[in-house]
Amino acid sequence: MAKALAATLSIASGVCLAQAGAYPAKPVKLVVGFAAGGPTDVVARAFAEHASRVLGQPFVVDNKPGANTILAAQAVAGAPADGYTLLFGATNHTMIPALYSGRVKFDAVKSFRPLCTVASSPTVLVVAPSLPVKTLADYQAKARAEPGRVTAGTAGVGSSGHFATEMFARAQGLQLNHVPYKGAAPVVTDLMGGQLDSSFATLGSVLPQIRSGKLAALAVASPKRSTLLPDVPTFAESGGGNYSADAWYGLLAPAGLPEPIAQALERTAADFAKSASAVDKLRGLGLDAESVCGNAFASRVAREATTYGQIAKALDLKAD
Repeated sequence: MAKALAATLSIASGVCLAQAGAYPAKPVKLVVGFAAGGPTDVVARAFAEHASRVLGQPFVVDNKPGANTILAAQAVAGAPADGYTLLFGATNHTMIPALYSGRVKFDAVKSFRPLCTVASSPTVLVVAPSLPVKTLADYQAKARAEPGRVTAGTAGVGSSGHFATEMFARAQGLQLNHVPYKGAAPVVTDLMGGQLDSSFATLGSVLPQIRSGKLAALAVASPKRSTLLPDVPTFAESGGGNYSADAWYGLLAPAGLPEPIAQALERTAADFAKSASAVDKLRGLGLDAESVCGNAFASRVAREATTYGQIAKALDLKAD
């Protein structure tokens, strides 16, 4: 029996290695939790084109919008860990545990193997032209002098902007007046109109207005300055501590993915982020090419999920 078991394990191992060595041997499905045309979808399609060319098999984008990307994540979490069903996700993936605790059929951290990010969108603090502040220090001073008076608009309760706003306010001991909207567009409109003081926004959503002078950018929430706004300092440079709130876009697989397949996909994603065509494509979307892979990406996913969970608990945030 022992010999038979050993032989069976040997055969199974050989099959796995053979499959991994031939990967991919058929088309790969890339599931996206947003509708076609949005930033995540556009980046996913650019990556799919690159991966198809490099790995020799079609990478097909499968849009599954709805339920704040839960439908897409659930489809991938329940798929075989063979590299043929992957999730192309974004930062809001790590917000699922915070907003839907106990209400989803998968673990947003443990059910997945994070492979690589390919792009990032810094959060940038923008203010209305009517707000009499020129620097982050001015903004903080005004917020401290007038607790609860300075408004900060976001795309909605539980959005990435909401979490970014609360993270900074808690770190600095500020009382900001959170104003939730239904999407990013009306936030920008009210900022330019002076009905709103400020917003912790993803750079892509406000870059045209910053460049045209209709909004003022005080600081970017990244470890380093954005190549798209090289003259705007980071929060750390401006006295805002180690505050960072980059939004990432990246590739995840079901947990248990064989190591050789994971390595092949990580190499492909990293090469994509370094390619000139990807850099140009991403810049057009207000994104920076960025590749964080393997354990570093997995640690980031786990860390973000924990942080967002703590904030959601403190604010009693729950999604409908």
